[in-house]
Amino acid sequence: MADLALFGALARIGDDRLVLGHRTSEWCGHGPILEEDIALSNIALDLIGQANHVLTYAGATEGAGRDQDALAYFRDAADYRNALLCELPNGDFGVTIVRHFLYGVFSVLQWDALSKSTDETLAGIAAKSVKEARYHVRHAGEWVIRLGDGTAESHRRAQDAVDALWAYTGELFVQPADESALVAAGITADVSLLHATWQSQVASVLHRATLTVPASGWMQGGGRTGLHTEHLGHLLAEMQIVARSHPGAKW
Repeated sequence: MADLALFGALARIGDDRLVLGHRTSEWCGHGPILEEDIALSNIALDLIGQANHVLTYAGATEGAGRDQDALAYFRDAADYRNALLCELPNGDFGVTIVRHFLYGVFSVLQWDALSKSTDETLAGIAAKSVKEARYHVRHAGEWVIRLGDGTAESHRRAQDAVDALWAYTGELFVQPADESALVAAGITADVSLLHATWQSQVASVLHRATLTVPASGWMQGGGRTGLHTEHLGHLLAEMQIVARSHPGAKW
């Protein structure tokens, strides 16, 4: 039997990682140094692998005959449920690193909560994924400190990135109303409860990096309900072109 509430929750989890993973893959061959080129490529593979597991389960839960490839390559932008933060252009290295840090801290907290899910499949995916997410946070956090507490130029770029991306972080902690029964059953986690811990952990690293935490204020939103920036459409056009050019092909 289809469980559309669970499908929606899984789509939000999987779409975040798929979109951010593809965005990160754009650094392949363009990293500032070889080690970072390899590191970002591996992080992209981790995120896409997490998305693969989650969207595979989402397809089975939906019961409409769509597998993970169909969900990745044959949905339009309005059907995606990723947070806007994940779809924004990479910008410079500082923007990419700050985004990975801000999202990564959230990801660790979310995966850790989901590893305790009463849904054994979701709990298993989360238990594996949280280990990868912790590495992503450690990698990004070290770079945030290095850039923020580095030269005047690196500090300026890191602060500019924090200031530009901060308004996109609030959406991560808006708890969807259609997940209330899932949360009550211990299947999914109430993301709004993760916000205080996220703020504390992020502020600690930004302080070490001599960066200023932006004042809380109005936050961007819409991605969780299918209202996206124009950037997602361009990203999907690139990501989906091969599959849509050869529908039904297997590789």
